[in-house]
Amino acid sequence: MPGPDVSGEAIADHLASVRRRITAAAERAARPSSDVQLIAVSKTFGADFVRAAADAGQRDFGENRVQEALDKMQSIAAPELSWHLIGHLQSNKARRAAGAFAWIHSIDRLDVLKKLDAGAAELGLRPRVLLQVDLAHEATKHGADEAGVSELVKAALDARALDLRGLMIVPPFPENPEDSRPWFLRLRRLRDALVSQGCPAERLRELSMGMSHDFEIAIEEGATMVRVGTAIFGRRTAPAAGA
Repeated sequence: MPGPDVSGEAIADHLASVRRRITAAAERAARPSSDVQLIAVSKTFGADFVRAAADAGQRDFGENRVQEALDKMQSIAAPELSWHLIGHLQSNKARRAAGAFAWIHSIDRLDVLKKLDAGAAELGLRPRVLLQVDLAHEATKHGADEAGVSELVKAALDARALDLRGLMIVPPFPENPEDSRPWFLRLRRLRDALVSQGCPAERLRELSMGMSHDFEIAIEEGATMVRVGTAIFGRRTAPAAGA
């Protein structure tokens, strides 16, 4: 079991609650809930937490650090699970990330994209990727500047081994969930503008936006992927070993 503070039964209950909230938010936006993919953010939580969520039917998990994720993958050894890298990717970790993750949400620079592409091509893999956009210009956040996204999109479309699927954002943490809405709206409008400029719509279908505190607002504004950790696993009390 996950441990003394959060049981497998509690994680299953939390997952069910989050799924109900996703369905309700999608209905408010006149969208099918099947349009929204739930990514359980398991960063800093041990493998037992992932197993408990998997036992409750969860298949997609998000991690911030390549090594932490690799350790969990080896421990769990469940090929039916799909792993998403949602944290900042350093260029020297790009090849390892290409070999480990089905989805990489956080490409924000050309050098990282090129190294990831080279690593994926060498391994004979084709990871699905999203481009992380920085709209608020917070010093502690990563992401491509809005003005540079077009160049990243072109490079991703030209890549040999990357499957461009969309955009991702980590907006400022809101005091009120409604405060996130303008950022989500801006990302959706940026995606629409890129499509109008010639990017194939199917290559920018995904919008990865919204976390535990604001994922319902994100869904109302078009999110197709929501990254939810605290609402499923509970609050993080300490970083994982080696983090």
